[in-house]
Amino acid sequence: MKALVKYDYGPGNMEIRDVPEPECKKDHVKIKIHQCGICGSDLHIYQSDIAISIKPPVITGHEFSGVIVEVGENVKDFKVGDRVVSEAGDCFCENCDCCNDGYTNICPERKSFGYWFNGGFASYAVIPAKRVHKIPDNISLDLAALTEPLACVCHAIYDMCYIRAGDVVLITGPGAIGLMALQIAKAEGATTIITGIDSDETRLKLAKDEFGADYIVNVQKENLQNIIDKATNLRGVDVVLECSGSEAAIDNGLQMIKKRGYFVQIGLPGKKILFDIEKICYKELNFRGAMASRNHSWKKALYMMSSGLIKLEKLVDVKLPLTQWEQAFVRFKNQDGIKFFLIPEND
Repeated sequence: MKALVKYDYGPGNMEIRDVPEPECKKDHVKIKIHQCGICGSDLHIYQSDIAISIKPPVITGHEFSGVIVEVGENVKDFKVGDRVVSEAGDCFCENCDCCNDGYTNICPERKSFGYWFNGGFASYAVIPAKRVHKIPDNISLDLAALTEPLACVCHAIYDMCYIRAGDVVLITGPGAIGLMALQIAKAEGATTIITGIDSDETRLKLAKDEFGADYIVNVQKENLQNIIDKATNLRGVDVVLECSGSEAAIDNGLQMIKKRGYFVQIGLPGKKILFDIEKICYKELNFRGAMASRNHSWKKALYMMSSGLIKLEKLVDVKLPLTQWEQAFVRFKNQDGIKFFLIPEND
């Protein structure tokens, strides 16, 4: 089968290769991949500027959906034909404080699909059954491939901060993650403000027209401070969900948040950045980083999709064959679309 392989450390070193089709193991399921989404971390893996451990050669990709075509002899809860998604984390130590507290996402020994173990940019993947979730009947395979990023947003919001009805929430960055965060904030009864730049105009319009953003702000054309002062009666926003990884957006968020507010850093800058840490001290902010997701985040994500609380159809806008991965990566980097998916080669 054809797969997108990071074959060595260093920038680049990624290509389509013919690799053997994986064999199912006794505690695993073999999944025929329907499609696999491109994550910002996939670009960081390509550029070799990611802080998460990788082990080349490895098949990349971790945001996939598919159908089980084989189950291991010890697997009882799944059968051939089940439509499934998989958590990104493959293994953890299950013995450290983080694991014992349910935060396997930050276990020091965590190893992930698409980084350390073979992932979803291929025709098939073999995954431990305990990492797999069935897709509810009313969720398509296309939308199910968005479960992984939505689970990350669920973790960032439900585990890292508090959003209460009536809160004012600032979402910086209207990419797929930001548009998911916007919808969850709306579902919790918040007034939402989402920001972007000139290249985000289409995404900002989508945020307003499709997802009900109360305010959309192009920070290159409008005065964000004035808009937030008006929306909060000079109090500042209750919560900042920073989804862009932009140094300027982080600085804006720290400026606009109220004292003792919640600031959650979701987007990864991919490099060291400068920001005014004294604002965190002077405002006594609850400043949190969010990393990946937890098991219950996946259950919540699937529930929110199945119940209609989150609408993702408008995010599935670019699909390309796996062999066109370079074009897809360039378009993703240039923000020429919202969410990109690679389709594996058919049998």
